[in-house]
Amino acid sequence: MNMFLGLVQKPWLTVCNIYLRQYAIRAGLAHYVFKNNVANQNLLHNVGLHFPISAVAQLRLCSSNGKKDGTTECSSSSNSTDSSSFQEPQKTGSSSSSQPALEQIQVKVKAILKKRDYGSTYTQNNFITAMRAMNEFCLKPSDLEKLRKIRRRSPHDDTEAFTVHLRSDIEARALEVHGSLEALARAKNHRKEEEIVYKENLFRNQKLMKEYQDFLGMTMPRSTKSTPFLQGPGKVVMVAICINGLNFIFKLLAWVYTGSASMFSEAIHSLADTCNQALLAVGVIQSSKIPDPGHPYGFTNMRSIASLISGVGIFMMGAGLSWYHGINGLLHPHHIESLMWAYFILAGSLVSEGATLLVAINELRKSARSKGITFYQYVVHSHDPTTNVVLLEDAAAVLGVLLAGSCMALTSLTGNPYYDSIGSLGIGTLLGIISTFLIYTNTEALIGRSIQPENVQRLTELLENDPSVRAVHDVKATDMGMNTVRFKAEVDFDGRIVTRSYLEKQDIDIILNEIQQVKSPEELEAFMLKHGENIIDTLGAEVDRLEKALKQKYPDVRHVDLEIL
Repeated sequence: MNMFLGLVQKPWLTVCNIYLRQYAIRAGLAHYVFKNNVANQNLLHNVGLHFPISAVAQLRLCSSNGKKDGTTECSSSSNSTDSSSFQEPQKTGSSSSSQPALEQIQVKVKAILKKRDYGSTYTQNNFITAMRAMNEFCLKPSDLEKLRKIRRRSPHDDTEAFTVHLRSDIEARALEVHGSLEALARAKNHRKEEEIVYKENLFRNQKLMKEYQDFLGMTMPRSTKSTPFLQGPGKVVMVAICINGLNFIFKLLAWVYTGSASMFSEAIHSLADTCNQALLAVGVIQSSKIPDPGHPYGFTNMRSIASLISGVGIFMMGAGLSWYHGINGLLHPHHIESLMWAYFILAGSLVSEGATLLVAINELRKSARSKGITFYQYVVHSHDPTTNVVLLEDAAAVLGVLLAGSCMALTSLTGNPYYDSIGSLGIGTLLGIISTFLIYTNTEALIGRSIQPENVQRLTELLENDPSVRAVHDVKATDMGMNTVRFKAEVDFDGRIVTRSYLEKQDIDIILNEIQQVKSPEELEAFMLKHGENIIDTLGAEVDRLEKALKQKYPDVRHVDLEIL
C-alpha cells in the first residue's frame, strides 16, 4: 500500500527506487537505500543524464587477506568526476539531509589459481632411467653426465634408491646431439637394424656352441650348486623313472614268455609311467628356470603343464591299450602258458613300486606338514603336481599288480582265459580314473586357483590391522605353483596417517617458517607442490613397507600388487 501511495505522490522517485532495488538483488549486493526526505528536484538534479548508480553509489572491491577472522581489505573506486561536483551549493535554510546518502557497494573477489590444461600426453615432469634414455634416444653415457640427476625411491627390493633424469632434459639433449627429429628417427632405425643383426649372430653363436659341446663335451667346470633331481620332487621323479623302466623290461619279457593279457597291460602301464615321469623331469627342469623379460613371473606352471600332459598320456596310452588288449582277449581267447615266471616278476614289481610309493608319500607328508595342512588336502589341491603324479601312478601300479596277479591266479586255477582279460580291463579302468583326476586337478591349477580362504583372511587382516590402512577391497590370492602365491588387493589408505608419517620425518620449524612466508597464490602453489610430491613419495614408501611385511610373514607370497584407491 505504501508503494502505491508513494507512486501517486512522488512517481519518479518511487520508480527509481524500485529499479535500483531489483538491480541490487540481481547482482547479489546490498540494495540502495534512499532517504524519504529527498526532494524531487534534488534527485533530478543529481541524476541528470547519467545512470543513477554513478551518482549515488561507490564501488568497493574487496579480497580476502587470508586471515582466519574473515576480515577483508577493500579499495574504493569512484567516477573521475568528484562527487562534490554533483552537489548544489547549499541554500539558505535548507537541511543537510536534503542530499541523497552515498551508499557503498562491496564486491568480494576470490583469488583462484588458473586451471592448467596439461593435454593428453604431458611428459615434461616424467622421469627416465639412464639405460632407457640411451636405448630410446640413442645417447652415450658421456651425453648424460652434465644433465640433472635426481635420486628417487627404488621400486626393487634389493636397492633403496636409484638415479633418474627428467625426460624433458633427455629430449632436449637428444636434439642437441642429433640436430633434428629426423636425424633422431634415422638413428633409432639404425639401432633397430643393429639389434636384429645382433640377435641373428647370437642365435648362430649359440648353435655353434651347442655343436661344439656335443662334439667335444662340456669343458666348463661343474657347478657346486645342487641340481633339482637330488632333493624334493626331482628326487622322487628320478627314482620312479629308474624303477618303472626296469619294471617295463621285466614285464615285457614275462608277457613274451606267457602271452598273458594282464601281463601285457602291466608292461604297457610301466612303459606309460616311465614316459610320463620323463616328461615330469622335463617339467621340473623348466620350472626351475629364472624369470626373464618374456616370462616375468617365471616358469612355475611348467610342472602343472607336464603333469597335465602326463595325465592325458596315461589315459590314451595306458588305459586305451589295456582296454584294447582286454577286449581283444575276450573276443579271441587263447591258452596261456605257465605263469610261474610272471608271478616272480609281479612280486618284484610289487616291491619296487611299493618302495617308490613310500618315497612319494614321505615327500608329500613333509611338504604338507610345512604348509600346516593335511596330507589329503595337499594331494587333492595339487600343491605339488609332480609328486602327485608319481604318487598316483605308483598307487595305481601297486593296485594293478595285485589285480593282475589275482586274475592270473584265477586263470591258472580254472583254466579260463577270460579272467585274465577281465584283469586287463580292470587295470585300464584304474588308469582311466587316475588320469581323469590328474587332468582335472592340473587344469584347475593352470586356470588360476585361489589359495585357502583362511590364508586369504590372514593376509587381509595383516593389511587391515595397519594404522595407515582404512579398508581393503577386491582381494585376490592366486596359487601359481611351486609354493608361489600372487596377492592383489585394492587398499584405501588413511591420508592423515600418511601425512603425519611424512611430518614426523620433517623439521616442523622449517615448515612453519615456509608457511609464514606464503603471501601470494603463486607462493602457496609452490609450497603445496613441494610437500605434495613428498607426501606421494611417502605413500609409495608405505606401499613398499606393506608388501615387504606380507612377504616376510608369508614366504609363499612372492608377488604383491597393492593398488591405491
